Amino acid sequence: MNNLKKLGLTALAGSLVSSAGYAGALDVSGTAKMIYKSQHETEVTGNSFSTDKAITFSGSGDLDNGMTVAYTYTMTDAALSSTSVMVDMGEMGTIGIGNSAGSAGLPAYDSIVPTAGEEVWDDVDTDDNGIATHSKVNSIDYIGSFGGFGISAAYVNDGSGASSDGSFVISYSGLMDGLELGYGQGEDSVDLDLETYYIKYSVGGITAAIQRSELDAAGDTSSDEEGTGMGVSFAVNENLSVSYGVFDVDFGGTGSSDEESDGVSASYTMGSMTIQGVANSTKNVAGTDGSDDDFREVSVAFAF
Repeated sequence: MNNLKKLGLTALAGSLVSSAGYAGALDVSGTAKMIYKSQHETEVTGNSFSTDKAITFSGSGDLDNGMTVAYTYTMTDAALSSTSVMVDMGEMGTIGIGNSAGSAGLPAYDSIVPTAGEEVWDDVDTDDNGIATHSKVNSIDYIGSFGGFGISAAYVNDGSGASSDGSFVISYSGLMDGLELGYGQGEDSVDLDLETYYIKYSVGGITAAIQRSELDAAGDTSSDEEGTGMGVSFAVNENLSVSYGVFDVDFGGTGSSDEESDGVSASYTMGSMTIQGVANSTKNVAGTDGSDDDFREVSVAFAF
């Protein structure tokens, strides 16, 4: 992504900080996207064409003790999409606060199955069933790497209801080149235990993965969910990538059918332009037999 001219903050320093002698600079980057989306024939969607945008301000600075601090702020159609302040402590890892989607902990590993577009379970219903994740709003995040091990942890005070959310994921990539193993667990409030484990392998332009996640509701097995996802992506060349994946959810409730999703995606990049196509479908949405959903999407995005 090419950066725009650096946005000087010198003229704003007096209004942003108490010291008139301080000035900084932020890099500005952005995307603009044109979208065509077609959903299931039973749904009323209105106009199939839309646009999307994102503007990101980012900056970093060195501290006197050898550490660095990085800041990002992203605006989308929802005004504020994500923001984070992270301190890089070198060999001790990185720690900070943010509300970026998937910064650390289970939210960063809720779906590691490779895709050239969207996850096969995404955008087909309002509930991402079988996905082990929790709140990301003002999350305290930690990311560290020690030898072949990686540690990713997140904690959200009062994240859901009156209780806190938290999780960690440990990954290991020291067995053989291209192979990564991972295990994570956490808690969404006090009534939902989360767990995930996965295997991911990359060789040449091919990446394949399998992941299983469990959501265990306290004292109510009928609300339990077990999700299993598998997928493979192939980088045909430096511009074109394709992928295929499946995701099944087993519900704990008596009489519920398994939710079954599958989909294909393709992405082609030419300079600052990316053309992407997605075709996903789901059977037995939320465990209801015969309730099906699907969508098709073609988008053209430009990076600035």
